[in-house]
Amino acid sequence: MPAIHRSAVAAALAAGTLLAVTACGPDGPSGGGGTAAPPPATGGATATGGGITLPTGLPTGLLEGLPKSWDDLTKWTFDDWDKWASKNVFNNPIVKDFWNPDKMGDSKPADPAPPTAKPADDAGVTDPEPAVVKAVPVPRPYTKQPSGKIFFSADGGRGNCSATVITDPAHPGKSNLVWTAGHCVHPGKGGKYFKDLVFVPAYNNSGASSGGKKAPLAELAPLGTWWAKDVVTSPQWLVEGGGTGDAASQYDFAIMRVSNQNDTGKSLEETVGSAVPVWFDAPRDKLAVAAVGYPLYKPFDGQELYRCEGGKPTRLSFDPKRPSMLTVGCNMTQGSSGGGWFAPMPDGRTALVSNTSIGTQDHTSLSGPYLETVAKQALDWIAKKK
Repeated sequence: MPAIHRSAVAAALAAGTLLAVTACGPDGPSGGGGTAAPPPATGGATATGGGITLPTGLPTGLLEGLPKSWDDLTKWTFDDWDKWASKNVFNNPIVKDFWNPDKMGDSKPADPAPPTAKPADDAGVTDPEPAVVKAVPVPRPYTKQPSGKIFFSADGGRGNCSATVITDPAHPGKSNLVWTAGHCVHPGKGGKYFKDLVFVPAYNNSGASSGGKKAPLAELAPLGTWWAKDVVTSPQWLVEGGGTGDAASQYDFAIMRVSNQNDTGKSLEETVGSAVPVWFDAPRDKLAVAAVGYPLYKPFDGQELYRCEGGKPTRLSFDPKRPSMLTVGCNMTQGSSGGGWFAPMPDGRTALVSNTSIGTQDHTSLSGPYLETVAKQALDWIAKKK
């Protein structure tokens, strides 16, 4: 499979743009075509036989309470998650009217850089790359759909991602939960949660900002701006994650609890009119997956919602002791990170089975984490958190 990529968000945003060496596709450097061998792995935490080798320089609270083995993480209770999460507090006070069309417009996608690790090809966990699938526009209006965009601040710059409204098992019909990628809320190893983190459901619902046009906030955010109150991502992402595709990407997911900047008394699910359940441990061989997101780089512009009918996903792994990622053919570019992957369940409902994490440098496929025990525990924790 060609090299996997995602940029170091903090560095790119601090510079106000994606660096040329981290860009891909039409905006990337000439030559290579995304097939060059990745550089050797460097630094970071590793998991061998389920054990954890912790990197240096991490905040004390991040390490406190972690199990000796990632395998033991699957045994964590709500109290275990709560004790650990309380040491890694997310602080995101609402700044009234902070986000406006200009700030949204100059935000950069939270995406790609060359990998530091070569995908594993042993144990049958990495398949040949699937055929590329061309993304097609999702018909408007976007209201009544669970998709939207995330915006955030980081190191003096602003970023954006895609995300999905999911059902809340603790509050049926009244969910305020949003699913996205871990790298859309936190840069990973040694970093801090991004600031000013908001979700905008049905972004550019009317198409008012399409084709380079200027549009007021009411047109960009017809259902309001929803500020994150609580955020949880995987311990693996916080300890190991970074601006590259590697083993941490196999746990690159996050969940946010949000509230409306202008409290209407209605939940996000009630406001949007839609939310999807999360299907954990979904049978890979029976999935027909569609990836959805707001790709920003050419030939896209970040103003339109797109969908790739990827079909049955193949497998990708950097560490065969972790669940292999799902991979689908898709030509969506940066900005689609965090976007939902949907599949029909046996009962006919549509469910979320993954989110976009990484993709090939020449934009031929996307990969997302396989959602199993750790992801389910994270959802259970944030659903029960007061």
